[in-house]
Amino acid sequence: MRNRRGFTLIELLVVIAIIALLMGILMPAIGRAKKQAQSVGCQARLRSWGLLFKLYTDDNEGYFNKGWDIGESALWMNALRPYYKDNWDMLLCPTATRQMANMNDWGTFKAAWRDIPNVYRARGEGTTKRFVFSYSINSWTNYMSQDRGGSPPRHKWEFWKNVNDVTDADPATGAPTGRPVSTNNIPVFADGTWHDAWPRAADTPVDHPDGFGIGNKGTSGEMNHFCVDRHNGFVNCLFVDWSVRNVGLKELWTLKWHRGYNTRGFWTRAGGVAPGDWPQWLRRYKDY
Repeated sequence: MRNRRGFTLIELLVVIAIIALLMGILMPAIGRAKKQAQSVGCQARLRSWGLLFKLYTDDNEGYFNKGWDIGESALWMNALRPYYKDNWDMLLCPTATRQMANMNDWGTFKAAWRDIPNVYRARGEGTTKRFVFSYSINSWTNYMSQDRGGSPPRHKWEFWKNVNDVTDADPATGAPTGRPVSTNNIPVFADGTWHDAWPRAADTPVDHPDGFGIGNKGTSGEMNHFCVDRHNGFVNCLFVDWSVRNVGLKELWTLKWHRGYNTRGFWTRAGGVAPGDWPQWLRRYKDY
């Protein structure tokens, strides 16, 4: 009777080596595919936000939420809650769903949180509500009737307020120029490290990806709330025409964040920025 021969040790090692080699080839591809799927999911979620913001502005004669004109009760998480109907996943980019443990536990791929006054407390939810989020609104869209203050101050003329009034203003005087601004270059909502931000053309990028962190940082440097590397050199962004696209991290400085914003400021190619002016972590990404 013929005996069966099993694998020799060498043959077994060869099979293991081949499997390890295949895994080494496949794992990066699987990782890239996962990140691409998350980015696509993020854009799909922002398109849904585009519909929600459109419904809100349609219901309010074109005006955005009042936000800090009133206070925390009018922030986007409260103002648009009747539209997203407590679907809490809507507040999260698919790449950043894990809630930070505390304010020092920040990371690019973590979700921030904040307790704000609860406009639904009559339903027995309590006086405050914890919102967990990894998206941020461009607070220059708020329907402001007064200056916001700060240093530098945020003047009421800088705010967009209404989707039907997207004309430019003189950055020195605030006088309206009457020049129309392309609605597909005015950001409304995007990947972010905090729930609101007021970007300015002079905001300097931070030295490392998580350098700016979360929370209220005053009124300068807040471009860094949006300059977060979740999508391999890009963030996903919703614009006033309700379109969604990915925006290069350096491209953020070329968008029209507020009425007097200089889209040709220092941190743009038109403004004279050199590749070596960017922090090391941003230098490998495309210039704009």
